[in-house]
Amino acid sequence: MTGLPLGGNSALVTGGARRLGHGIALALARAGADVALTYRTSHAEAVETAREIESPGRRALAVECDVRSEESVRAAVAATVNRFGRLDIVVNNAAVFESAQLGTLTLKQWDATFETNARGPFLVAREALPHLRAAEGRIVNIGSLGGMKAWADHAHYCASKAALHMLTLTMAKAFAPEVSVNCVAPGWIELDEKSVESAAHFAAKTPMRRNGSVDDVAQAVLFFAAGPHFVTGQVLAVDGGLGL
Repeated sequence: MTGLPLGGNSALVTGGARRLGHGIALALARAGADVALTYRTSHAEAVETAREIESPGRRALAVECDVRSEESVRAAVAATVNRFGRLDIVVNNAAVFESAQLGTLTLKQWDATFETNARGPFLVAREALPHLRAAEGRIVNIGSLGGMKAWADHAHYCASKAALHMLTLTMAKAFAPEVSVNCVAPGWIELDEKSVESAAHFAAKTPMRRNGSVDDVAQAVLFFAAGPHFVTGQVLAVDGGLGL
């Protein structure tokens, strides 16, 4: 056993090929975990992320998965356990984000958002639960400040993340005492594709006078993944005070 906090553990990160998921997967690997990551369309990025995970000596697995599908999720969890022999940590990161005016929001848009952002974490957690119970493991859901605050042009996204926050609390009760379940809710996070103008706007509104980084979110995930198992049912805003 290594001196790393997650040495000997294995983790599954949904949507781990890009953006926040990529940073979370690498942070878990640096802490000692073997990491499986799921992707739906980002095959090349998933393969590259797996290579990065393996560079410090960890084991990695990139597995195609549609978190909206029971069969796909079941196969991804099975592949992870087959590869690593156990499953200790699940990070439900896969999500979709879209802007749309509520008055013209279509049923298709509403359902598509909930299928990924709320149904997906439920399916992944349910399929992983027997393995997590055996390992006395952890679930970390990636919520959003939008699940705490109303954003007029993101009603379906905000509602889906609010549902995930409540699902976190319900899971924490239902899966105790073997499994701890918590949620990290990022605010505005600096990502390459976001506009400079929007970034400056949100930084000016944030008490910490900057936007969040991928590493800020990854470190919060690490706290729940490696910290006290007794901490459960918490929704932690990582927003620099933007939501205050």
